Amino acid sequence: MEAVEATTPKLSLADTDINWDRLDKTRFHVIGAILFTVQSALIHPTAVVKTRMQVAGSGLSQMTGLSVFSRILRTDGIPGTFRGFGTSAIGSLPGRVLALTSLELSKDITLKYTENMNMPEATRVGIANGVAGMISNLVSCLYFVPLDVICQRLMVQGLPGSTPCSGPFDVVRKVIATEGFRGMYRGFGLTAITQSPASALWWGAYGAAQHIIWRSVGYKDDSEKKPSHVEMITVQATAGMTAGACSSIITTPIDTVKTRLQVIDDYGVGRPSVMKTAKKLLEEDGWRGFYRGFGPRFLNMSLYGTTMIVTYELIKRLSVKQA
Repeated sequence: MEAVEATTPKLSLADTDINWDRLDKTRFHVIGAILFTVQSALIHPTAVVKTRMQVAGSGLSQMTGLSVFSRILRTDGIPGTFRGFGTSAIGSLPGRVLALTSLELSKDITLKYTENMNMPEATRVGIANGVAGMISNLVSCLYFVPLDVICQRLMVQGLPGSTPCSGPFDVVRKVIATEGFRGMYRGFGLTAITQSPASALWWGAYGAAQHIIWRSVGYKDDSEKKPSHVEMITVQATAGMTAGACSSIITTPIDTVKTRLQVIDDYGVGRPSVMKTAKKLLEEDGWRGFYRGFGPRFLNMSLYGTTMIVTYELIKRLSVKQA
């Protein structure tokens, strides 16, 4: 019995919420870069399917996600399901450092600021996570929107309305030649204004859900009862999946408009805008058009919420400073 217990160490409940000052920053970013790249690779095909379903004239909008995936495999093989991944994986590395640093710093500052406030702990944790998610998203938008424009255009190569490009640098060259540098920030306002609250919602829901789940199953900070690795992963994955699923329902219409805005160059009425894009969606398919690609996006965000947060919490546990 002692041997079994030795191989399955118990963890302090404090290890479920490791703050910035407890982390070895170099290990945190190096391990994070490796594990997040692997995690992104696993769910990238769902992003390709979702993006193709959202593009006008693709002939894919009325098909199921599974049918679109099968069609991509038939026409382009497995490489077709990973279009844009190389650019996304390599290009995301500096952005992840920026996003993770701003996330943890702002969360730590908010937790300290609210420490003496009279509010339930779940509310305090939810607020801290929500504020951190919003700030991190605003900061990272400056980096990730141009990268998103490049990756989205690579994903829809060959579809009607898209400009043929031979690679990421060709995308940049053609966008800048057509619209100048502002073309690389198509959808920036829509992304920043809408996704920042969505990010706050996701992180706030995750922080509060995890806190509530731990307390509901009998764990407390001052309790001698400690969760195992398996229990910790299960609770964090459940909270992440719940947050991701809720967020996908709210943000899919915005994502559909943003994707179109970033990949279509002309509707025959001048430079695309948010209003023109939304109006075109309504004309084509009514209100249901805003939920094109919802199935793959729901799957993508649920899987992303689960795998991302399990990966993220693992990175933090592996990066705790050695005593």
